[in-house]
Amino acid sequence: MQYDKFQIPDADQILPGRPQPMEITGVHYVNGNPIQEPFPEGMETAIFGMGCFWGAERLFWEVDGVYATAVGYTDGATENPNYDEVCSGRTGHAEVVKVVFDPKRVSYVELLKTFWDMHDPTQGMRQGNDVGSQYRSCIFCTHEGQLKEAEASKEAIQAALDDKQQGKITTEISMDQPFYYAEEYHQQYMAKNKEAVCPILRNPIHK
Repeated sequence: MQYDKFQIPDADQILPGRPQPMEITGVHYVNGNPIQEPFPEGMETAIFGMGCFWGAERLFWEVDGVYATAVGYTDGATENPNYDEVCSGRTGHAEVVKVVFDPKRVSYVELLKTFWDMHDPTQGMRQGNDVGSQYRSCIFCTHEGQLKEAEASKEAIQAALDDKQQGKITTEISMDQPFYYAEEYHQQYMAKNKEAVCPILRNPIHK
């Protein structure tokens, strides 16, 4: 049976998953900081989906004030999914980046600017040549303040796109859902694989 990867699957199509979480080292390959809780006091967390999570993660770990990043899956129904299951379109998850940051050094608004500037938020269930619901544009907020700032930024970006006649934003904005860490080899992939190419690093809607 073929599943429509442009749609979130129905309940009877969802894969069952498993109770065991993904085993990872929990250490950021680039800076050595922990990518799993507990984090140092004062840190905040943001979660963004903007297509392939490899390149998206690299964008954020390069931002001054970001303590750690991790890639994973969220906003789906399968417990502790793996990469193949997510790519099947039968878990409902999006590929996302968890960004742990120091708000005294970088604001959430600044992180939102990186999010909007570095991908095309008008493509629905895809990002460039990466096709499927796991590549959808999305923001998951960890508190109400983030939610208000995210929604305000979306309105501002939409106004700018309207001026240029560049389409309607399809980005989903909601409060955070359970986050499942992706496999170890996906964590900081662009640092471990120097020749790797990720579409979002060369396909933003505006520069």
